[in-house]
Amino acid sequence: MKTKEESFSGMKLAGIPMLIFNFVFLVAIVVFLVWVANQNMSVVPLTISIVGAAVLFIVNCIVWGGFMQIEPNEARVMIFFGEYEGTVKDNGFFWVNPFFTKKKLTLRARNLDAEPIKVNDKTGNPIMIGMVVVWKVTDTYKASFDIDNASMSVNPQPGVDNVSQKMKAYENFVKIQADSALRYVAGMYAYDHTGTAGEDELTLRSGGEEVNNILEEQINERLRISGIDVVEARINYLAYAPEIAAVMLRRQQADAIIAAREKIVDGAVGMVKMALKKLADEEVVDLDDDKKAAMVSNLMVVLCSEDGTQPVINAGTLHQ
Repeated sequence: MKTKEESFSGMKLAGIPMLIFNFVFLVAIVVFLVWVANQNMSVVPLTISIVGAAVLFIVNCIVWGGFMQIEPNEARVMIFFGEYEGTVKDNGFFWVNPFFTKKKLTLRARNLDAEPIKVNDKTGNPIMIGMVVVWKVTDTYKASFDIDNASMSVNPQPGVDNVSQKMKAYENFVKIQADSALRYVAGMYAYDHTGTAGEDELTLRSGGEEVNNILEEQINERLRISGIDVVEARINYLAYAPEIAAVMLRRQQADAIIAAREKIVDGAVGMVKMALKKLADEEVVDLDDDKKAAMVSNLMVVLCSEDGTQPVINAGTLHQ
């Protein structure tokens, strides 16, 4: 028994010639019935003629069931009385044995925009994370027979295209597996660089393409059984959960303030050092250690203060 996708090797005829033949066949049956009706036949020949015409009409109706049209990026899975006979991916209009069951599948890429879900990152912080997945069917055998796409269908609607319902079922399967992969990847890394994550450690915010590639690999691993391939997977939403968002915002603001203060202090120290050196080199004034300390203190206050400072003019002499 076949267990993987194969190209259909059975009889496959051009559709247009067969369409013309079947129309001519139908017209011939009608002409034959008209001719029989105009003949003065006995009961037995008439019955045989009518039964023969009925049989030919039934054959004509059966032949109509062998036509199929395949558009670009579509496929037909051919099944003959429960046995897989191959997949047709050639584009065009064809006629095959009408007793084949022709399952239609689309091979076009489809988008899955998953709603953000709440998960815990590596440090245990609750975060909201969402993703976009681009996927398509690549193995028609696995997609048709290795997963139960009928029972996966959510609220099937009569009158809706069967292929659309089937692809919705695949989309539901992809969504469940992608959510599982997203939860796994989110638990592998911290949301951001914090006290528990070093500056060189990969995080969800700083990971970028590397995290997206890991997410894509994890989803593909879970979808391998279904014959579905992920073309692209990327995180499109990332934030702290509402219950800790305000606290983490204050923490980020505090980190920003500390970083800014460190830069201000570094700059102020450099400016004070330059001022003292310039005063000494140009011999503008002779300062002892106490005067230098007072000057350094005043300059640091002026340079590091957020508010404007009020100058105090010393009109006395520097030397006692």
